[in-house]
Amino acid sequence: MPRTTGQYRIVHAFGEDLNAFVPYPLPPADPPLAMDPRTRELHDAARTALVRLRAAGTMAPGIDWFLYGFVRKEAVITSRIEGTQATLRDLLTFETGQPGNYPDDVREVSNYLDALAHAREQLAETRGLALSVRLLRDAHRVLMRDGRGADAMPGEIRRSQNWIGGRRPGRALFVPPPADEVPGALSALERWLHTGSDLPPLVRAGLAHAQFETIHPFLDGNGRVGRLLIALLIEHWGLLETPLLYISVAFRREQQNYYARLGAIRTEGDWESWTRFFLDCVRDAADDGVRVAQALNAVVGRDRDRVVNHDGTTVAAVRLLERLPSHPIVDVPRAAALLGLTPPPARKAIELLEQTGVLNEITGRRRGRVYAYHAYLETLAGGEA
Repeated sequence: MPRTTGQYRIVHAFGEDLNAFVPYPLPPADPPLAMDPRTRELHDAARTALVRLRAAGTMAPGIDWFLYGFVRKEAVITSRIEGTQATLRDLLTFETGQPGNYPDDVREVSNYLDALAHAREQLAETRGLALSVRLLRDAHRVLMRDGRGADAMPGEIRRSQNWIGGRRPGRALFVPPPADEVPGALSALERWLHTGSDLPPLVRAGLAHAQFETIHPFLDGNGRVGRLLIALLIEHWGLLETPLLYISVAFRREQQNYYARLGAIRTEGDWESWTRFFLDCVRDAADDGVRVAQALNAVVGRDRDRVVNHDGTTVAAVRLLERLPSHPIVDVPRAAALLGLTPPPARKAIELLEQTGVLNEITGRRRGRVYAYHAYLETLAGGEA
């Protein structure tokens, strides 16, 4: 049975009359969302994949290995969906404080990391913000605090009409609700997140993301905040203890289908196809994470054997190798700080890792040289970052 998921309201903006879509509150109704056998099968597969991903995170000496890399991979790809060009290596080098000719948008990717960290800290603190519109506004403020986002009212709900696709609103692919409807729509979404439901948490996370994207409450940054919301919900509802899932990989691979499935919610009331698509993306992203985790372990294990069995190996070189997965780009001062040593033994450790092929010098300079754990970075990026 077809359902209606909202109503259109005529808005005059930018010299044109626009059909702005105002979504009905969640959950889907008339009829309720159908958890048919196929959807349940996809849900069970996605949950199983998340369990495997959680287990994969325990394979390394510390989950920080994977959390460091996977969160940064998500930051790069969620920003890439919005048109940024910064790579994973750009981001990691930027984080070291090294001077360089970085893409202008590498700061935006770094801001995403800060926004996620801020939101997670708030949720973890006894007196921190709850999962709420206010928390998302806070995350948006951090995300858009400088660069191109500084003019997009960071942390503020929009007070004007926006649109998606098309050079002018009259030719837009989608026109979100008028500004005066946005606060009420967000409040309804927040209430629904905190009420009981017969729907599984993973399904609810997918519904919440789609609803947020339909409301499109900010002038810019809606996609990134909406994908950040998925990470927060999956952790908050106990599906993962840490944000190891980089779902933007799956969304980017299926970008046109992603937009089509969101559009079908609004035009056809098709929440079922969106839900199946979302669960498929969760499973694919989790499976990808497991494959990358296993490959990263293999890389580090191979390199550990190489370094330990080298005739000139030192304790400092072995210790530095163990720190590289969380610091895959280093120079002598950074290595010295990581090891708690003076520069000479740190330099010697770097030289040994370079001799064994673990580190590669990436600047071509004679002074102030910087080294990358190339094999680790290539495996982590996996062609996606």
